[in-house]
Amino acid sequence: MTAGQADALQRLWAKWGLDIDGQRLIDPAELFGNDNPVYLEIGFGMGETTARMAAEDPTTNILAADVHTPGQGNLLNLADHNNLTNIRVANGDAIILLREMLPPSALQGLRVYFPDPWPKKRHHKRRLIQPEFLDLAATRLAPGAIVHCATDWEPYAEQMLDVLTAHPAFENTQEDGGFAPRPQFRPQTRFESQGLEKGHVVNDLLFRRVQHGDPPPTGA
Repeated sequence: MTAGQADALQRLWAKWGLDIDGQRLIDPAELFGNDNPVYLEIGFGMGETTARMAAEDPTTNILAADVHTPGQGNLLNLADHNNLTNIRVANGDAIILLREMLPPSALQGLRVYFPDPWPKKRHHKRRLIQPEFLDLAATRLAPGAIVHCATDWEPYAEQMLDVLTAHPAFENTQEDGGFAPRPQFRPQTRFESQGLEKGHVVNDLLFRRVQHGDPPPTGA
């Protein structure tokens, strides 16, 4: 961790940071100080993409969750330098955040960009996008909310497409039922650039939370 990242964590955590401790229910309007729609981003790396999206759409609040301390410091630093008051940085397990700290229908969007693909077959159960995770996420996403995933690992992209398509709480925004073109609002991430340099194919998935097909209330 650089000195600048450490300084940002020390100065700004009390203002823009959130510890995922499972001990309290968050009021998103109180957390951000407004009633703008809230998007949860799970895993943001060093935060450059998150900061750019926040700057380009100041009417959307981004709750960015990760466990990577240097990345947390870097994102806070970027938010501070660019006066991005629509970012909150959460430290800890996003599952606990969803299950225990967010009220129902609190989110207008969920972003999962370039998650760990866990390429070995015996590790596939560790992948984030699974039916149980979607059961939980669906309870926290308002009707019409968008789930946006992106990956440069094609087998994982296929699994994401299969799992999301099969889930009754979500519908594909693409009429052909396939992958979506990369939307202009998602900047190219560092991981994406690295994957493209290796010849990987990047796939985006955009699914909408529907009003029917609610999962069991217990979630994951």
